[in-house]
Amino acid sequence: MDNTRASATPRNWAGYQQAVVDIRLADRTVRVVPGPQGTAEGHFPEPAGRTIHVITACNPYGRTASAEDNGRAQALLFEEIGRRRLAWWPAAGGTVCGAHVEESAALVGLSDAEARELGRHFGQDAVFAWTPDAWRLLSCSSDETAVSGWTMSTQQPRDPGSCLT
Repeated sequence: MDNTRASATPRNWAGYQQAVVDIRLADRTVRVVPGPQGTAEGHFPEPAGRTIHVITACNPYGRTASAEDNGRAQALLFEEIGRRRLAWWPAAGGTVCGAHVEESAALVGLSDAEARELGRHFGQDAVFAWTPDAWRLLSCSSDETAVSGWTMSTQQPRDPGSCLT
């Protein structure tokens, strides 16, 4: 993993690196799981190979917010996505077992800098960037990036009993 400014590392960085993301495509829901660098298993869903950024407005600054506050923040994110006329799919990111899940959006059409700015606008520590050959975690407060591979599969039900946290 490439961590370029360790002093700016968000306190939840290690947890973000382990997060999985479920994306509701038109015909199915898929799960993206980080894997060893160089791994890319599954069919990348963006035909032109453009980066898919996963962004949430939930729990700003890594602090748990109420469901009501998170709902309002997500509504504002969706309004911004519409204003920018971005292509997107509904998504949810969190722990493998589902002990923590945040409503998100999987966006097509942003640069990494634009995705970081949008995440920063909504108080986020980081956003995900998915490409045909990598799964990256991008800090919203610095140029820090963690790079891994990815595995995609049809979504499996989350088993709360499988979570070790």
